[in-house]
Amino acid sequence: MSTAVHRSLPAEILLTSRPLSWINTAFGFAAAMVLTTGRVDAAVLIGTTFFLIPYNLAMYGINDVFDYASDLANPRKGGAEGGVLDPGRHRVMLTAAIGLSAPFVIALMVLGDPASWVVLGVALFAVVAYSAPPFRFKEVPFLDSATSSIHFVSPVVYGLVLAHAAPTPGLVLMLMAFFAWGVASHAFGAVQDVIPDRDGGIASIATVLGAARTVRFAMAMWMLAGVLMLFTPWPGPCGAALAVPYLLAVWPYRSISDEHSAEANRGWRRFLALNYLCGFLATVLLIWWAAGATR
Repeated sequence: MSTAVHRSLPAEILLTSRPLSWINTAFGFAAAMVLTTGRVDAAVLIGTTFFLIPYNLAMYGINDVFDYASDLANPRKGGAEGGVLDPGRHRVMLTAAIGLSAPFVIALMVLGDPASWVVLGVALFAVVAYSAPPFRFKEVPFLDSATSSIHFVSPVVYGLVLAHAAPTPGLVLMLMAFFAWGVASHAFGAVQDVIPDRDGGIASIATVLGAARTVRFAMAMWMLAGVLMLFTPWPGPCGAALAVPYLLAVWPYRSISDEHSAEANRGWRRFLALNYLCGFLATVLLIWWAAGATR
């Protein structure tokens, strides 16, 4: 069982924002903007900074505040995978999340247009609605995985819309593949929390399907992501191979029982490491694609 640990406020804010996940949101936005416009301007710098820290602090800070009771019963909380936030700091954390995000959101609205405002609004709504009442989408099976995926896909979509990228079929397929990847990632991540979530009265895709079927669902979504990439313009089909490491990482857990679901945490840690490797390879593909598109 996790226990609340007393840390300085700056350390608490840093831990809550999940530094290991910063790049997952910031890179997607920056890549979408730079590859579309071919330049680094104020919108790129402001948006990348926002999606690097304030966005993650809001997303995970709100989650830690409203998940306090279940986090106490979760043995994996209290480190890089999320802290147990002392109730006395809940109000401070929410204030910090809103206060740090607000200037960036205002600046991005000034730099954007109505279409980009809509996408940014959806992204921010998903950040709040996933954890905070009365929505609590994280307790609606399947919607929990879809909303979590939106957390990571929406910065990319926002960057594309802000940069006025043309919505080509290939681009739409890549975004669909990314969305399927996000759904798979959340679903597999939920497996390790089956027992504490049930004990805390929290419904999730994994508590409803059970550990083994959730792992298989995640594998199906990763395979779907790979298949979708096969129909994108060259060198996009090479990206289909990036689904393979994830499938291999979770394969040992395809028949895991609910009672032993916590053992999936080993696979989750491999997943976190894979994100950096596959993210690097995806970056190479993006540069390759961009170089070909400018010829």
